[in-house]
Formats: sequence, C-alpha cells, structure tokens
Amino acid sequence: MRRSTRLFEIIQILRAAGAPVTAEALAARLEVSVRTVYRDIAELQAQRTPIEGEAGIGYVMRRGYDLPPLNFDAEEVEALWVGLSLLARTGDSHLQRAASRICQKIDALHCPADWLQVAPWGAPADDPNKGCVSIAHYREAIRAERKIRITYEDGEGERTVRVVRPVALIYHIECTMLAGWCELRNGFRHFRTDRIWSSECTEDSFSGQSGSLRELWQEQQNAETFVEAV
Repeated sequence: MRRSTRLFEIIQILRAAGAPVTAEALAARLEVSVRTVYRDIAELQAQRTPIEGEAGIGYVMRRGYDLPPLNFDAEEVEALWVGLSLLARTGDSHLQRAASRICQKIDALHCPADWLQVAPWGAPADDPNKGCVSIAHYREAIRAERKIRITYEDGEGERTVRVVRPVALIYHIECTMLAGWCELRNGFRHFRTDRIWSSECTEDSFSGQSGSLRELWQEQQNAETFVEAV
C-alpha cells in the first residue's frame, strides 16, 4: 500500500472510531509495522491533521474534521457498488479487502447501495494458510517489472520450475490466470494462480519491457494463440 493511501486510510479509521485506536491496531489493519504507523501519524500531524494522542495510549481524530466529499450521482454509486462486489468472485483477497474499504467510504457519503446484491460464487480465495500464493504478489511483480520464479503444476499433475516475466492478470469466473513470458518455453503462457505452488521475485528486472510485451501478448491473445502453461 502506497504511503498516500495509508495516510488516507488512517484518517478514515480514526474518523469512524468511537474510542482511541492504538498504533498496534492501526498497524494490524494496514498490514504494516508499528514503527511505520508512528511515522505516518507524525506526518499527518505535521500536515495539521487534528489527530490527538500518543504512543501506548491511542489516537483520536478531533471532531469536525472531514475530507472533501466525492461527488457521485445515484447510478454512479450503484455502478461502484456492483463492480466492487464482483471482486468477491476473483479470489484476490487483497482486492476484496480494498473493495470493502471503498464500500465503507461510499456508506460514509450517505449513499448506501447495499440493496444491490452480487452472488459471491467464483474463484476460491487465495488463502496463504492453504498453501496459496497471494494474488497481490503477482500484481506487485507486474507493477515493479520483476521476474518471478514459480513452481507450476499443469493439468496432468506435472510440476516444473519457471522464470516468468509477468505482464497481466485475467480474472475469470472460476480462476485467475497470470499471463507472462515464460523463459522455459520461450513464449507467452497462462498460469492458473491456484496451480502455482510457490513463487518468489528474483533480482532480475525487465524494466521498460512490460509495455511492448503486453502489446505482443494482447496481439497473440486476440489471435487465440495463447495457451495455458504445459
């Protein structure tokens, strides 16, 4: 999570809290260290955000502070709600949590749309406790243009180790696919994320290549020449 996003989230959490919130609780919500929370609070206070409290006791937001409102009409709010609800089908737990936070902000605008319901069935959640690699890991690698080393199991149960330049994620109804240039096969492949048994970022970067790789991948996908990894 970028620092600007974190600062915004801290403000939102403190605004909604009915009692002081400790740095430990903020760190757990934001998935960062307590030291990072201390630095973020200090930065907000330096920006004259009315946060009161101290380490070991907790922080509160002085009443009357608010952020500039977002202006959405009724249909825009409903479109946001349905779109965010559909993220429950992707299996991407980090995106689901982000969607939940956004829905809370929509509610804060006094424009609830919870009467619009989306069926939750879809891809299984990327639960690390069940041996699944977080889909957020692949999104981070794509943004950073970092090669990843994966252990992949194909439909026949055969496992191979691949070095991949990830370029895109495709969220299907029943699974999520990672698209990338596979150095083992010297070509583009799709990898079902639920068949990736391990994944780690390497020290190798492909900085500046992702745009052209994505264009080539899109051309091959449009020509229906793209295949799942074997």
